[in-house]
Amino acid sequence: MEIIVTLDTAKEFAETLAKIVKPNDVICLNGNLGTGKTTFTQFFAAALGIKEIVNSPTFNIIKCYFNEPLTLYHIDAYRLEGNTFDIGLDEYIYGEGVCVIEWGEFIKDFIPNNSLNINIERIDENTRKYKLSGNPEMIKEVKKLWDIH
Repeated sequence: MEIIVTLDTAKEFAETLAKIVKPNDVICLNGNLGTGKTTFTQFFAAALGIKEIVNSPTFNIIKCYFNEPLTLYHIDAYRLEGNTFDIGLDEYIYGEGVCVIEWGEFIKDFIPNNSLNINIERIDENTRKYKLSGNPEMIKEVKKLWDIH
């Protein structure tokens, strides 16, 4: 599934995705620097009802946003390249919340097979292309909701 988004529709897409996620879901966001991975995560967190300021966990590696009914684990794997289990990230990736991983391609061997992968490509200053792959059930649900959007 591929969609073209602006800042406004990226927010709407994040809201759509937030409607279908459940505990143990993993969403991997991949794309070059500045394509909007953290911006998408901010929209997604807000759609989950998280009131805290969400920013990139580049230096922290992980930030947890405890929320009812679903906790958000926000991981930036840019500096990891395979060290996930050494620092305990498996507890979050396979935890009870929903996990959003920026730069998931750097730890792809540790990502569950049923994760939803969103590759973000910059088209121009205000436009991005989201290419979804991975979890077929999530893609089907997102497509259904997005099509009636």
